[in-house]
Amino acid sequence: MHQRRTLTLKAVVFDFDGTLALLNVDFKAMRLDILGLAASYGISDDGLEGLFVLEMIAEIRRRIGRRAPGREGDFAGRALQLVTDRELAGAERSALFPGVREMLAELRRRGVKRGILTRNCLEAVTAVFPDIGRYSEAVVTRSDAERVKPHPDHIRTVLGILDEDPSKSAMVGDHPMDIRVGKAVGALSVGVLTGYSAASDLLEAGADLILERAAEITSHIE
Repeated sequence: MHQRRTLTLKAVVFDFDGTLALLNVDFKAMRLDILGLAASYGISDDGLEGLFVLEMIAEIRRRIGRRAPGREGDFAGRALQLVTDRELAGAERSALFPGVREMLAELRRRGVKRGILTRNCLEAVTAVFPDIGRYSEAVVTRSDAERVKPHPDHIRTVLGILDEDPSKSAMVGDHPMDIRVGKAVGALSVGVLTGYSAASDLLEAGADLILERAAEITSHIE
């Protein structure tokens, strides 16, 4: 997409998978892993179809707590390990998109703060981007936030570390979830087409700008 819009920003927060790096996690297999584990605790998949994986784990944990109090913690630990295993397997086949390091370095040169928020685990992120600490001032994974996106507390945590106001910030991501979490805190939301979402889905979620890839954002920032 070739939208021309000039942004005045103090901070940019990026999603990771599908935005800065190739998205290679087998989410279908991950869901089946969790549902299979839930079945071993006597929990059916009724009403779980529309939930993201982490929210599905939370709901199953609640159901186990009602059905067999004391076993929910064991389930949650095993379920998160299954998720981590799939994420690490995906990281082995993933890589940063071209120009990502250069883009982040250019933002730093311009005095724009950089943050990354992801529902992924830190081990998978650093397997793909081992020098991430040189390019981002805040990396907030699912282990670093009590409530992850789509809850706005996730991006609030990042912006808190960056010490920046949402109104002077942008959220960049490849999924409608990313767009909505940015809008929820009053940040600009920028959609990118390097994930699975079409431009129409990102615009419907409220994207202020659509880019072919995240590295193009430097062309839109003063």
